[in-house]
Formats: sequence, C-alpha cells, structure tokens
Amino acid sequence: SGAAYEVGVARFRETSRGHIMGVNTGFLKLLFSIETRRLLGAHIIGEGATELIHIGQAVINLGGTVDFFVNNTFNYPTLAEAYKIAGLDAWNRMGRG
Repeated sequence: SGAAYEVGVARFRETSRGHIMGVNTGFLKLLFSIETRRLLGAHIIGEGATELIHIGQAVINLGGTVDFFVNNTFNYPTLAEAYKIAGLDAWNRMGRG
C-alpha cells in the first residue's frame, strides 16, 4: 500500500486569466500527503504548463505543504492562480489539521 494522499484540482477556466484568454481546457492537479500535508506531486495539462510547473517543483524541493498554497498570494490575473485554487480544493477535503 502506498502513502495516503489527497488531490486538489483547478481548471484553468476557473481562473481570471483563463476567462480573459477564453481558455476552456487545461488544469492543474496537486497531490498532498494526508499525514504530513506535504506536496507530493504536481501535474499540469494545457496552456502555459511549461511556465507554471516550476512553482510546484520548488515547493516539493522545499518540503512545502498545502498550507503554503492556501496562505500565499499568487499574481492576479495569471494562470498561476490555479495553484491557490487547487490548494484550497485539497485543503477543504483534508480538513484544517
């Protein structure tokens, strides 16, 4: 059996930049350890994925948790706002721990 995890998802169409760009596809998915709340993985499909993934990579390398995404501000309006949306999605599923 593997580690227990929770998933947070944000669709690009849910972001302000997605609305401005008329983006109907693309999403960001974050996987968090339920036990430690640490970010385990990040998946991005769609517009600008190569320019967004480094945020997830940095948070993983620094041992960041779901709380990083919930408590930090992401530039507005950018697709990076999807990190906050996905973080909040996972946080709501995980509880406030």
